[in-house]
Amino acid sequence: MDLETKTKMVHPVAEADERSPFGPLTADEFYARHGVTHSSSYFVNPRGLRIFTQWWEPLPSAPPPLAIVCIVHGFTGESSWFIQLTAVHFAKHGFAVAALDHQGHGFSEGLQTHIPDIGPVVDDCATFFDAFRARYPPSLPCFLYSESLGGAIALLLHLREKAGTVGRGWDGAVLNGAMCGVSAKFKPPWPLEHLLSLAAAVVPTWRVAFTRGSIPDVSFKVERKRRLALASPRRTVAPPRAATALELLRVCREVQGRFEEVTIPMLIVHGEADVVCDPACVEELHRRAASKDKTLRIYPGMWHQLVGEDDESVEQVFNEIIEWLRARSLRRPAPEQA
Repeated sequence: MDLETKTKMVHPVAEADERSPFGPLTADEFYARHGVTHSSSYFVNPRGLRIFTQWWEPLPSAPPPLAIVCIVHGFTGESSWFIQLTAVHFAKHGFAVAALDHQGHGFSEGLQTHIPDIGPVVDDCATFFDAFRARYPPSLPCFLYSESLGGAIALLLHLREKAGTVGRGWDGAVLNGAMCGVSAKFKPPWPLEHLLSLAAAVVPTWRVAFTRGSIPDVSFKVERKRRLALASPRRTVAPPRAATALELLRVCREVQGRFEEVTIPMLIVHGEADVVCDPACVEELHRRAASKDKTLRIYPGMWHQLVGEDDESVEQVFNEIIEWLRARSLRRPAPEQA
């Protein structure tokens, strides 16, 4: 990669301040600065919840998109804060990008951060991503980009489509800090973990002190970015609800038991000092997955949220992600113009 290309690939998080992902700009000014368009909408899922969706695309005057990137955010996250900056970063480099807020997260309806069953959340992702992909020619490559719990959801999306139950398949997945296993450094000491089943059965929405510390405190290394994470009016630092905590552990066990079924091309990026999602578990995924195209990058000293590192490290990580996506997008012939 030449110097000019590197200069153009600075992640927009460098422009954020402690209060807004857009810094001093309005959202529209920020999109215009980066040469992307933005739209949003809602759909009502089978449970009667309004689910918030949004997408970012290169300007109409730009060349056709290289590929589609569908983003899956993590637990307590949303598509309108840090993830949005990554979405803008992808869109300004030629990708059509889509994301949604899971139930109880961001602008979507539902009890706050309550996911007692991951299945309906995977359904919501499949519904919206299929609709977004249908707007483009079938020949356009489609990728998943995921963070934290989103990594487990991305794997479940792949496994569903591989089984022929939904969708048309994916051309690759980027797993950033994927939740394939919760770190022992983040779980509570015995016997609290083993009391979850009882708590979930009796009071499923009770917020149980399941974790050691709040997620932002142990995820974002740079203080400015940690404060920005906490500045979101839609983020909570409260402990997870009992049924949700139990389901997160179950999801980890499910994906771990199915690593050999994974065949999707993968780029796995993970902080070596991640105390939320265990790096050893993604190393095991990389070892056991049947994917012929799989790359593992463990970054020494980096924490759970790679976008929460210093700007130079962020640029390093996301340059690698974009180059990985570009290389696999360009292997296919460009789609015909509509």
